[in-house]
Amino acid sequence: MGKTWQANRVYLLICGASSLFFTLVFTVNMIYQAQIVGLNPLQLVLVGTVLEISALFFEIPTGVVADVYSRRLSVIIGMFLIGAGFIIEGVPTFGMVLLSQVVWGIGSTFISGAQDAWIADEIGNESATPLYIRGAQVGQFVSIIAIIFSVGLGSLNLQLPIVLGGIGFILLGITLIFIMPEDGFSPVPRQERTSWRDLFQTLSEGIRLIRSQRVLVMILLISLGYGLYSESFDRLWTPHLLSFNFPFAAQIPEVFWFGGISIVLSVLGIIAAEIIRRRVNMGHSHTLAGLLGLLYGLTALGSIAFALTGSFWVAVIFYLVTATARAAAGPLFPAWLNQHTESSVRATVHSIAAQANAFGQIVIGPAIGTIGLVAGLRTALTIGGIALLPVVWLITRTRRIYNPNRADVVTTP
Repeated sequence: MGKTWQANRVYLLICGASSLFFTLVFTVNMIYQAQIVGLNPLQLVLVGTVLEISALFFEIPTGVVADVYSRRLSVIIGMFLIGAGFIIEGVPTFGMVLLSQVVWGIGSTFISGAQDAWIADEIGNESATPLYIRGAQVGQFVSIIAIIFSVGLGSLNLQLPIVLGGIGFILLGITLIFIMPEDGFSPVPRQERTSWRDLFQTLSEGIRLIRSQRVLVMILLISLGYGLYSESFDRLWTPHLLSFNFPFAAQIPEVFWFGGISIVLSVLGIIAAEIIRRRVNMGHSHTLAGLLGLLYGLTALGSIAFALTGSFWVAVIFYLVTATARAAAGPLFPAWLNQHTESSVRATVHSIAAQANAFGQIVIGPAIGTIGLVAGLRTALTIGGIALLPVVWLITRTRRIYNPNRADVVTTP
């Protein structure tokens, strides 16, 4: 019991601290890139494309390393790399911003599959599922505090919160060296690590599992489709909102408006996560699929409305609807994926799903950036929202494939 409590606390610490430092950075990050570095829509999207290319090439290797060697070590390495990347981004040139995406992008791949797989092994998949929701709530609560600090620091210098966020991640990595347990995972014994054979064997098992289960194939297609959507919104919503006339612009700097929007979003995210935690059966795959479909549908429609409205206040409302739906859906996807994977390849399957998402962003990213540069941000954001609609259909299809009255996993004939 003591070890379980320790793992729970460490997981919540990771969620809270990561949210703190990420929020320090991302509250002002897009404003920094658009106004200080001076990136145009195409360059903004290319920054994201470089990030996702890094994820595409390193998601599977780092996920397999986490399965074969140590998920704890993978998480710690990721923290150091993410921190270094944000420190590099503090140099306001297009080239250094691109380099920073490579460094922190690689770091994120060390964490993405390993963190969820680590806690599932430490406390069990059934206990981990509600902890994902609790971790999201902790992160959202902490983010409110971080937003205030980020806005205050950003009003002095937009580079400052980005660099401090990077330093925070490095300090978190040092802390995890001393407090993060790993008792539920048994890595391949050292004497058996004679070559890369173990890595490719685990990767092969993960791919074979996905190919043998129709539900996992559909989930990967959903991850791919979501990636096609997310690049347009993530990279272009800030410059789109900056194109409006802000109320009281002479008295209230734009960074304070973005900070206020972020605080409201954090509160809405906490409320949404709590409703899901209390009302939704997180152990039922059919229920998770239905809720994801609803949230992705809201995301798509909210994104399109955000792109088309000509009113600042209406744009803010639809941004909040879109972002809240995305935040609520975030912890549901790994929980859904966990229910269809075995522990031995869990981190690898998570990484393959993340790679599918990254590939989707890479495919549509430059095209969306070009559209934004040539035809305008409204057109680019609208196309991105429309691209998410087929994902809702895919989720509906997945629910039909999965029959809760039979086995949890349906395999191909």
